[in-house]
Amino acid sequence: MADVENAFCPNEKCKDYGLRNHGNIGRRGKYGKDKTRELLYCRTCGKRFAPTRATAFFGLHLSDEQIGQIIHHAAEGVGVRATSRLLNIDKDTVNRVILRAGEHCEIVLSSLLRSLKLRLN
Repeated sequence: MADVENAFCPNEKCKDYGLRNHGNIGRRGKYGKDKTRELLYCRTCGKRFAPTRATAFFGLHLSDEQIGQIIHHAAEGVGVRATSRLLNIDKDTVNRVILRAGEHCEIVLSSLLRSLKLRLN
């Protein structure tokens, strides 16, 4: 089930854009091939969106568990081809997940580390 409390409206024109836990996000139904993915919407502007919209994994056709397993394997030093064989997922998909995760980490960390005021002793 989608985490509505941490979701925010992705519509930059909405007055509640980017506000988390503001009460404007609700569940709208299911979507996808098997109707297993949840759809959210903003009560303020009416925009519908996927819970993964603002994440590095938007548009990937993998379960959260599969994505977690790929990242875990990469963190443990398992190669792309070996991960592909172990999880029975195409090696290009494994590579795409790892690259997206790395790019997302770079963006998040660069914005978090930008405000540090460090001094050399």
